[in-house]
This record gives sequence, structure tokens and C-alpha cells, in this order.
Amino acid sequence: YLLKTHTRPERVLHLSSQNTSTTSLAFANRLEYSKEEQKIVVTLHNLQENDSDIYVCAGVVKNDTHLSVSGSGTMMLIRGEEQTHCSNSSWAIYGLIIVVALLLLSALMCCTLGR
Repeated sequence: YLLKTHTRPERVLHLSSQNTSTTSLAFANRLEYSKEEQKIVVTLHNLQENDSDIYVCAGVVKNDTHLSVSGSGTMMLIRGEEQTHCSNSSWAIYGLIIVVALLLLSALMCCTLGR
């Protein structure tokens, strides 16, 4: 199993000993895994902020119903992209600054040419 354990616990991926897999609907088309001998590599794509959590791998020992977790897991914190938007008032301020700068430059040139 690959489990989310903290904010909203859920089974992300289940691999059986018969090589069948079940992926949670929340990760459908966003999870890939590969199996090499005793190692499983899980890759998550298109992560979203609500994917932030602690992920752990767990296994079930034969003839036992309890999950066996080794280690404390991996914490993933996903932050969204910050987008900056210029409002109309921002453009007005930029325009005013440019006009003032041009007026000061014109006044400076007039003073210089007047001498």
C-alpha cells in the first residue's frame, strides 16, 4: 500500500502479490509505478495543494490482517503558483510615475538649454 496518513487518510495505491493494482480515484491518471525485484518506484504527477500530506508505504504479512509500516513516511507539501495581477489602479500609478518622470526630464532639459 501507499497511504496518505495525516490530513485525510486514504489508500493511494494497492499492489497485490498477484501483480494487480488499485489506484484511488483522486490519483487516477496522476500516478505511475514500476516494480524492479524488491523495489517499487511510485511517481505522482500534476500535484495539487490538497495532495499535501504524509505518505507511507505499508505491507500486509501473510496470514495477518494488520498493516506493517516501516519508517515515518515522506511529507509532501505542495504549494500553488502565486499569480500576480495588475489592477487598473496599479496601471494608473505606473502611468502617473511615467508622466512625472517625463515632466521632470523636460524641466531639466529646459533649464540646461536655457543657460
